[in-house]
Amino acid sequence: MKPIYRKLFGTGVLALVIGNSLPGMAKPVAPPPPFPTWLQALMAEAEARGVGKATIEHALRGVKPIPRVIELDRRQPEFTLTLGSYFKKAISAERIVKGKKMLERHAPLLRRVFERYGVQPRFLVAFWGLESNYGQYTGVFPVVGALVTLAHDRRRAAFFRQQLLAVLQLIDKGHFPPAVKGSWAGAMGNHQFIPTTYRDFAVDFDRDGKRDLWNSLPDIFASAANYLSQSGWQKDRTWGREVQLPRSFDVGLSGLEIQKSLAEWNILGVRQVNGKPLPDVVVDDASILLPAGYRGPAFLVYKNYRTTMIWNRSHLYALAVGHLSDRLVGKGKLRAELGDINPLSRHDILDLQRRLNALGFNAGKPDGRVGPMTSKAIKKYQRRHSLPADGFPNSQLIEHIKKQS
Repeated sequence: MKPIYRKLFGTGVLALVIGNSLPGMAKPVAPPPPFPTWLQALMAEAEARGVGKATIEHALRGVKPIPRVIELDRRQPEFTLTLGSYFKKAISAERIVKGKKMLERHAPLLRRVFERYGVQPRFLVAFWGLESNYGQYTGVFPVVGALVTLAHDRRRAAFFRQQLLAVLQLIDKGHFPPAVKGSWAGAMGNHQFIPTTYRDFAVDFDRDGKRDLWNSLPDIFASAANYLSQSGWQKDRTWGREVQLPRSFDVGLSGLEIQKSLAEWNILGVRQVNGKPLPDVVVDDASILLPAGYRGPAFLVYKNYRTTMIWNRSHLYALAVGHLSDRLVGKGKLRAELGDINPLSRHDILDLQRRLNALGFNAGKPDGRVGPMTSKAIKKYQRRHSLPADGFPNSQLIEHIKKQS
């Protein structure tokens, strides 16, 4: 099974910029400059940043844009993923079984990493499973060639030029060879770090003088843990939990922007899935999420969930990491149905955004993606029309809005 790639590749940036450029929706991409001239300027900048001439010559000798990388960069799915469709791919029985074996097999190492960085073993294995299927797939593209292609292209040239210069500096310092392989977008290793993330967070945990995110499990686990730890991970907390909401619950209280203590959510009638009150512990930043709308499962999420979204800003990814980590230690399936696995098309979302804007509900510039502005606009529309304000788009909502347009 190939990994699920809705990935921010470590920095919380890449998936965001990838997702903002959809065919037929984004501004036309300017043609790139002549490649030989561009490459000469790049080589001069790399040398000015301290990269040795020999490294520059070796790494960039014969390099040219890779058409397949541009094809993958431009290609976007016609349909957005739903919670049901995403979980079906991300949390398979095979991935759970393999993850349990990995958790047991590497328990002593994972314990040492936890003692140093404070990230629980089950989460490190869950990230590992989602990113590369436990190291089975780390990418086949030449990282330098992929980054040259994307830095030469005009769509996100500045971001990828930064990554290209970083990888040249890392090669020059001997961290990996010029022919290093990774994803089409330049992400590397078992946890798919982009070059600047490798530079800033990768660690040599086995003390062999290298930060090897391909072959050294000590380095692989410790680097992921170091990144999460420095992003705010709490070692004595979980990610969140599935919960039951009372029938009278105001679904407008859902969303990461609304944070309450567990005691406050208890007063509002939120319960564990077994019907018992929420734990009597001090948590002041818990939020309710309804990723499949008010008819789907409800989750109460904490600080570690927010930290996961620094790694990857997709709610579906963050929920998958959390739930997979639970399954790896024997917890059961979600109690609620995951909702429709047949998603809306990007054309549907575009039409929805345009209609919301026309009706005075600011969904931002139509882009075919349900981001924070679109979700807020949907909530405002739902409140105005006395609908459950979950901020979730579905076919019924679209039909309701069409009648108002």
